[in-house]
Amino acid sequence: MQTERHLEDTLRRIDGRGYKAYGDIRGGYSLSGGLELHIDHVQGDPFAAPSKVRLRIDMQRAGIPAHWFDGPVRAIALRDALARELHRAIRRRQTGRAQSGSGKSGLIVIDAGNQEVLERSAIAVHPNWVEARVEVGLPAAGRRIRARDAETLLLDTLPALAEQALIWDETGTERITAIIESVERQESIRRQLAPRGLIAFVGNGSLLPRESGASDRPMAASGCVPFQSPAGLEVEIDGVRGMGIPAGVTLIVGGGYHGKSTLLRALERSVYPHIPGDGREQVVSSPNLVKVRAEDGRFVGGVDIHAFIRDLPGAAGSTRRFSSLDASGSTSQAASIVEAIEAGASGLLLDEDTSATNFMLRDARMQALVAREVEPITPFVDRVREIWRELGVSTVLVMGGCGDYFEAADTVIRLRDYVPDDATEQAREVARALPSGRERDADTTLERPAPRHPSPSSFDASRGRKAVRIGVRQHDALEYGDLRVDLRGLEQLVEPSQTRALGNAIHWIARRLETERCSLPDAIDTLERELDTNGLDGLDPFHRPEQHPGNLSRPRRHEIAAAVNRMRSLVVDDG
Repeated sequence: MQTERHLEDTLRRIDGRGYKAYGDIRGGYSLSGGLELHIDHVQGDPFAAPSKVRLRIDMQRAGIPAHWFDGPVRAIALRDALARELHRAIRRRQTGRAQSGSGKSGLIVIDAGNQEVLERSAIAVHPNWVEARVEVGLPAAGRRIRARDAETLLLDTLPALAEQALIWDETGTERITAIIESVERQESIRRQLAPRGLIAFVGNGSLLPRESGASDRPMAASGCVPFQSPAGLEVEIDGVRGMGIPAGVTLIVGGGYHGKSTLLRALERSVYPHIPGDGREQVVSSPNLVKVRAEDGRFVGGVDIHAFIRDLPGAAGSTRRFSSLDASGSTSQAASIVEAIEAGASGLLLDEDTSATNFMLRDARMQALVAREVEPITPFVDRVREIWRELGVSTVLVMGGCGDYFEAADTVIRLRDYVPDDATEQAREVARALPSGRERDADTTLERPAPRHPSPSSFDASRGRKAVRIGVRQHDALEYGDLRVDLRGLEQLVEPSQTRALGNAIHWIARRLETERCSLPDAIDTLERELDTNGLDGLDPFHRPEQHPGNLSRPRRHEIAAAVNRMRSLVVDDG
């Protein structure tokens, strides 16, 4: 560990030199007030991504009570809350200030997340210290070093920000404890869902709509209707009253623009806890609910979809090991359902608006016109109850235009002007009074999909001279070696840091498959145990101990599996 004076001397020595000379300041420095500054990675160009810096404060100075990071739930919530505090302090500092210098000069960034609270690498908490991992744009004029500005940034600004955000005082304590307590409450509710026979809970008073289709921030309270559970579905968990959605088959019905898809989107995002004030902080879903949709043109590799799509005409042939470089809406949706169940989904979330029509239903008139022997598709309506009865996998389905699902439903929630009511009995009466006239198309027994074994040859992260090239430009696109993996169909992937960790997770799995043949679910099981034990830092293939681990937030097993399944290089070995 070097001294603050050593850093000052080095900066003055390299003042005005080319930007790459900033490499001379790499290392750790002991500052006053129990603070350490670690400059782990310095970029060689001011227009490149910012440099990686860690700020560590002695825990005695930080004063964070030990009980606030006792246990995994509190520790995750605390780290998330501290990242948000530092982000708040950075934003206050930068508000109204014009950027001085070229490229990313003076930029300070911490990965603080959006509306969801995730396990992330931006903050580390240890019994002896707390550490913030930030990215910093070292000041430059053109491509020349501005040492005086760098000295101010590194030795004045960053320490002041760290003290504002990481020291436990009255300023931020209320906000931090509110996040921790809210996350604890949400996770307590989540643990009680399965024992109560529920897959989701929507608290009374929740504000589900978002401010726009391009934003996940809540709509202003004056512009939306607070959620109120229908009496027949109302339950109380941990003192919070709201609607419990039972396991089984649930339909969400109602007219257009009355809130059906809004409710479903709240359920799909509430597999994660939300920050206080989000409006969804009392909406809690089973952690293994998976949103499924049709994805015309997606890659499918060796998936047994015969329960939904029988042998196809012509060269396509058997669907017990279906592969396609350009799957249709129906085959892509069938593959996604099978893949989700293979990965361990406890429930499926579907919206008719994003589903393939011919996959969801063949009505009586179409059955009369197109004979069963020439129709390869077994529609979802004929499998949905089997999926629950035989596999124990629930379904929540938004349906506004087809009543043929009434017979299959255990629960029917009807929305009118964003207000739900329990229409289960009425839907059953309608089904009895107006029979659909259709016959069940399924003529095979549903089987649990056999886990597939990806070949190690599927994964090549190299690109050009780089042995590993994993990049993320946005949360729904992953660059893995020469591949670009389209993740737009993964609607429960919520931020770029998750996608970055997901890419690294695939590389971790690939290395494991090189030494041990195993199924994709087994490989992910092992990865999750590793993450539970050692955290996210080791996911980065270039990570070294006591170094900035990059901006990572933890993806679910389901998005990891779904990303692997969308890699066009995927080769599946025989089982």
